[in-house]
Amino acid sequence: MNKKIQKQLHNVKEASKSFGLLTHTKRNLILKNLKVELLKNKKEIIKTNAKDLKKINKESPLYDRLLLDETRIEGMAKEIESLIKMKDPVGEIFDCRENLGLKICKKKVPLGVIGIIYESRPNVTTDVSAICIKSGNAIILKGGKEARESNLLLCKLIKNALVKAHVSPEIIQFIDPKIKNSVLDIISANGLIDVVIPRGSANLINFIRENTTVPLIETGAGVCHTYVDESAKLSESAEIIFNAKTQRPSVCNALDTLLVHKKIAKEFLPKVAKLLVEKNVEIFADPESHKILENIYPENLLQIAKATDFGREFLSQKMSIKIVPNIDEAIKFIQKYSSKHSEAILTENRNNAEKFLNEIDSAVVYTNASTRFSDGAVFGLGSEIGISTQKIHARGPMGPSEMTTYKWIVTGNYNTRK
Repeated sequence: MNKKIQKQLHNVKEASKSFGLLTHTKRNLILKNLKVELLKNKKEIIKTNAKDLKKINKESPLYDRLLLDETRIEGMAKEIESLIKMKDPVGEIFDCRENLGLKICKKKVPLGVIGIIYESRPNVTTDVSAICIKSGNAIILKGGKEARESNLLLCKLIKNALVKAHVSPEIIQFIDPKIKNSVLDIISANGLIDVVIPRGSANLINFIRENTTVPLIETGAGVCHTYVDESAKLSESAEIIFNAKTQRPSVCNALDTLLVHKKIAKEFLPKVAKLLVEKNVEIFADPESHKILENIYPENLLQIAKATDFGREFLSQKMSIKIVPNIDEAIKFIQKYSSKHSEAILTENRNNAEKFLNEIDSAVVYTNASTRFSDGAVFGLGSEIGISTQKIHARGPMGPSEMTTYKWIVTGNYNTRK
């Protein structure tokens, strides 16, 4: 292990012992300080972020993921404000029972030291740090080299917020992405890190899953589908597809594949195409949908889909389209290609809605809504550490409560077991 990283991990582990015992008032004070730091330093953040952006082509989807402007910084501060208003996720006594003269309860406690390995989006730095602070956890941050300058400054502001609250700044450690093999050092730090959470591409997540010896909460890539059923309201459905694909295409809950019932395809696809062309969305269409679109959609934006265009997370103004004969085939298709992130059905048929909700095994399943709502802030979590696509411990958007575990608290009266 790199000596600098080893020292950082030992420091954060030691600091976590007292940090987990801080009062809710103290943890909220840190968050209030952080909100002030962000708003006070907006100009410096934007100036520093420009250094990272300078290295990226403006046409690349990465550019949007890296961008920090005044609106996004204010949004980061707003999410911190939401966290401040939330109840304390730590210390709750619950699920009590009495047996053999013992009072037996569970108590919510922090996970300990959480390692976050992420790519591109520098807003993740404050989002996940604020959630960890709210839930009494210490943090290891390993951001991507493409956002290095932005992340370094944001970590400095978080440390300022800690110092101003008279709390050790050692509870947050930023691992310099320039250090070789740093990811391997983090995911093999048994005893120093309690859980690792990756946020990023399928390649990053797969690498960590296959190599970690530290417990993992998996946040899978978002391959998101929306199925437009034969009974759907077509104009409203077209607006939902447009929103799900184009509102912010570089995020994990943006739409990747549109499935359309064959009975409405000839009427619906022109409606949605009229909207998608406004954002120059490139479409990879199966032969049947390509035939409908070829005379109404720009030739340079329309291609016949290859097999690899399904089950693909585009993260840009690109999407695939497939026509299906019925809801059963739509469900089979999604079950085959889904990353178990977010899936939606648009329908007026209650039975089909229930069938879809019951049979699609993803973290978030929607009826008549855009997949873009899969977000911690929207779900009332203040923000999110990520969207878990696994089934153990936490699933879907993960906020402060999901960053706790529990221990058993047992009270006796000098009891012995017979």
